Amino acid sequence: MSRWNYFAKRVLLMVPVVWFGVTVTFVTIRMGPLDPVAAILGPQVPPSQYEKIERQLGLTRPLWEQYLDYLVGLLRFNLGESYVVKEGASAMDLIVLLTPRSLWLGFWSVLIPLFVGIPLGFYAGLHPNTYADYVASFGGIIWRAMPNFWLGIMLMAALSQSDRLFFGFEWTTFIVDANVIGPPPLGFYDHDGAFPVAVGGRTLFRLPFGFDVTTFLEAVKMVVAPAVVMGSASMGNEMRLGRTAVLETINSKYVDTARMKGLPRRVIVWKHVFRNALIPLVPIILNEAFLLIGGSVIMETIFSINGIGYLFFQAAVQGDMPLVGSLMYIFILIIVFMNIFQDFLYTVIDPRVGYE
Repeated sequence: MSRWNYFAKRVLLMVPVVWFGVTVTFVTIRMGPLDPVAAILGPQVPPSQYEKIERQLGLTRPLWEQYLDYLVGLLRFNLGESYVVKEGASAMDLIVLLTPRSLWLGFWSVLIPLFVGIPLGFYAGLHPNTYADYVASFGGIIWRAMPNFWLGIMLMAALSQSDRLFFGFEWTTFIVDANVIGPPPLGFYDHDGAFPVAVGGRTLFRLPFGFDVTTFLEAVKMVVAPAVVMGSASMGNEMRLGRTAVLETINSKYVDTARMKGLPRRVIVWKHVFRNALIPLVPIILNEAFLLIGGSVIMETIFSINGIGYLFFQAAVQGDMPLVGSLMYIFILIIVFMNIFQDFLYTVIDPRVGYE
């Protein structure tokens, strides 16, 4: 089976999976404890006014009609309007407005375990029972054990009072002025502008887009703390898994064969050990990447980032059915596409994995 036929088959199989997910979401919303009318008007509502709002929302129609309208709306990405969180606002507009904040936070949260946790785990696996191995393993256990909500609160408090705790060091004015909490400014990119790349005062060339360096640094600075907190647990987990994977791989028979052939250690490590040790880490990395990119409700609340994770929490608590259904639909699509991407990475990392 060719690669493109394989992916076409996976995309077709994705359809019933997505359908099942959105159906379960619809049933949970319509038949669960959420009451949108009570959420809009409050618990003490006259029956006549309750019935009026219920008719306006279309909740008195047969359930199968509501279900068909729900599916058609999802297919057309017409996700309805918010009832409670922001009355009258399009659910899609709210998602488009707040998703970049969570993606920005999730992007930096993923980089920490990816470029810190995995390399440290691999290094510890290549040097077992050494001082570096003990330090990395102990650090991974500590990072994994610290609760995110506690670490987030402690870090926010420390940065807010950095001048008293760190001998006059001001975090809010370090490099650029930025608050400890609040949504990061993401207006540093301008596709209509032109960003000059200069060396020694001479402009070498201009990029075909605008780029505000100060705003970019401010946006990075405002998500560093929550990103460290969110990525710390994943970093410790991937560090330990990476160490175990390297130890299992380096003691395998094909590595012993490569040694007997006289291959240099560098070739053995890069060609045989690292590549095969990545195989069990692929699903772990992608699953944790989805959780991080999807946003953490706790971190977004503590640092007042108010991204898509916070939006989902508010929609669920306040009974905003269109928002809950829309966000679940987006999350389901992301999970399915990540699973397909995971299969693709398997075939790239391990040639033994076929498309059959």
